[in-house]
Amino acid sequence: MKRILLQPALYLALLVTGCITTNKAREPAPRPPSLIRVNTEDNYVTQVVQQVGPAVVRIDSTRTVEVSPDPGLERFFGDQLPPTERVQQGIGSGFITRPDGIIFTNAHVVADADNVSVVLKDGRRFQGDVVGVDRVTDVAVVRIKATGLPTVNFGNSDNILPGEWAIAIGNPLGLDNTVTQGIISATQRSTADLGVPTERVDFIQTDTAINPGNSGGPLLNAQGEVIGMNTAVLKGAQGLGFAIPINTARRITDQLITQGRVDHPYIGVQMAQLSPELREKINQSDTGLKISQDTGVIILGVARNSPATRGGLRPGDIIESLNGVAIKDIKQVQEIVEATKIGNPLQIVVNRNGRRQAIAVRPQPLPNKQPT
Repeated sequence: MKRILLQPALYLALLVTGCITTNKAREPAPRPPSLIRVNTEDNYVTQVVQQVGPAVVRIDSTRTVEVSPDPGLERFFGDQLPPTERVQQGIGSGFITRPDGIIFTNAHVVADADNVSVVLKDGRRFQGDVVGVDRVTDVAVVRIKATGLPTVNFGNSDNILPGEWAIAIGNPLGLDNTVTQGIISATQRSTADLGVPTERVDFIQTDTAINPGNSGGPLLNAQGEVIGMNTAVLKGAQGLGFAIPINTARRITDQLITQGRVDHPYIGVQMAQLSPELREKINQSDTGLKISQDTGVIILGVARNSPATRGGLRPGDIIESLNGVAIKDIKQVQEIVEATKIGNPLQIVVNRNGRRQAIAVRPQPLPNKQPT
């Protein structure tokens, strides 16, 4: 059973000195600062920070990037000018998950880095070794050579509910060991909702303040357990932060630690959610497709040399079921494909021009650059 803790109030011990005469009331004497007390024993945020803070780290990274020559010079020298290089510096966050130096962070914090440096809360600095990076989910693992390190405890991100308290610890804008608090605003926010390139992640949405530099840091519940990995904000928005559910992050990091990579199942189709407007648009196009229904998931494109092509899927097919599960939306398709073992047949039933077709597709590892 999920426990929801109410935020405790901050208790102030107020002492007012002076007396009241029959002629005029005296102004109260100023309160000495020592007489204002905060009951830290009842402040659960303070307790969480004291418990988890030592396991949150800052990650400094540098990478060398190519810079195109000045367009003005190109007019005179053409392509004879070689591209120049510059060193790009970045700051992110992470959290220690094992006392022997295993750290979780975001892929975009350490991907393609020439050097990774990890700074602990106590000021110690270690050289970081990138164990593995998964750009699809934006999860990475870094290892440092140390023992006896403080670690976080994991919660269960499948059980969190909107309205629960949330705490973020990280290094936003280079301000080390910053703590912010808010609530879980929503769960299972899809990448389609956010319009970000990251794939196959249903994000936790929170109004806990998250800024550049928080990336890779922990999102915590009121018990001090990690429920998410802070990863994204919407440009121009306020109070909208997003975290990768920790259950997803742990599944990915397990593979990164054991094999150095993550193989995501891939079938190679472009899909869309049917609606009356989309049906009308398709029927009026020059594709030759005629769709009679306005709900479900339609295949708009099939990648060349993909498992979908080899299995016989075609543009215009409407997915009715996957492995016996009736399909209503794209999210279901993505979840079932992701849960399918690479090489195992995925049984797909489609509606093709009003007729049902049963097709078996064997997913392959997601290519680095997907074919079109």
